[in-house]
Amino acid sequence: LFRRSTNQDCEDSERFSYSSVMFVLDSHCDTPTMMMRGRDIGIDNERGHVDLPKLKAGGVDASFFALYTSADMAPDAATRHALEMIGRIYDQIGANPDKAALAMSPEEALRNKSKGLISILIGMENGAPIQKSLSLLRVFHRLGVRYITLTHNADNEIADSAAQGQRWHGLSPFGREVVAEMNRLGMIIDIAHASDETFFDVLKCSKSPIVSTHSCCRALAHHRRNMSDEMLRALADKGGVIQINFYPVFLSDAFAKTLADSGLESKSWTEQDWISDPLNPEKAAAWNAVQDEMAALPRPSYKDVVDHIDHAVKVAGMDSVGIGSDFDGIEVTPVGLENVSKIRVIFDEMSRRGYTDDQIEKVAGRNFLRVFNEVSEQAAK
Repeated sequence: LFRRSTNQDCEDSERFSYSSVMFVLDSHCDTPTMMMRGRDIGIDNERGHVDLPKLKAGGVDASFFALYTSADMAPDAATRHALEMIGRIYDQIGANPDKAALAMSPEEALRNKSKGLISILIGMENGAPIQKSLSLLRVFHRLGVRYITLTHNADNEIADSAAQGQRWHGLSPFGREVVAEMNRLGMIIDIAHASDETFFDVLKCSKSPIVSTHSCCRALAHHRRNMSDEMLRALADKGGVIQINFYPVFLSDAFAKTLADSGLESKSWTEQDWISDPLNPEKAAAWNAVQDEMAALPRPSYKDVVDHIDHAVKVAGMDSVGIGSDFDGIEVTPVGLENVSKIRVIFDEMSRRGYTDDQIEKVAGRNFLRVFNEVSEQAAK
């Protein structure tokens, strides 16, 4: 699986090359949002975390592109926005047939790898676009959506979020119907952003394993978006996986405080200004300057990502951990993980800590593929 080679850029001058046996899957990035703002994923963009050249350079075989819709959007606007993002994904994959292909199943993802193609899979972050319609849920499934992150940073018609958690105290009655229908369709249920009550409700109601596509461990960083040890054990007991997030605020309480004390969050208006006019170079430069200031703060590194992997493995077990970067959805990254082309540093660090080749392969993608396959098989019964 691995072949040792040398590289002076690495701390201990040991790097690892990954053979065709290795399957690397990132379960969450927000690149469709950047595509809506003008990103061409077919070229190597100077700024930004994910595009096809960077995925190839990082040896990433499959990436879930998330259809993010803000909790501030009206229902019809959220549905339209999600459909537009799907259109952008289809268009840009179609423009790069020698680099990437859509995948709707584990088998298609593996087949694409054998052809030398990167698989783009589609997830939905925030279930708001399905409104209160199981018919719309089925339409999005037919269009290729293979997981739904039930909530984002506000309670919705499906469930309560980690940011609020007061409307339903878990799943809504409609949310229970959504869980049952997702099980029937073979869609993966994602509880990243869900409240603790929602998490336990989903775990009780779902007949298939569930996932958190981009979260960290609350024992190491106390953000409400992270998962407690009790949640990690319960997730693993039902065959699910936690995919470790790269966002420094979720990795480190110290960085969260540093960022808050810096006052840079008060400049978030520059991002909103850019979003309103994404092709305006002056507005883009203003937001880029704020991001550069954040990057200049003392940040956690890729080693902190592996610390969270270590903890999740210790609590949930080797079969219940993977990676979900949240790239393009985070304004600052860990040191050494500035974009997806550098993702291999995680596997190098795991190897230095004594993980076996088989264990690294599980975290790199095999654990998530196993859940994906089990959800699909359960639906077929």
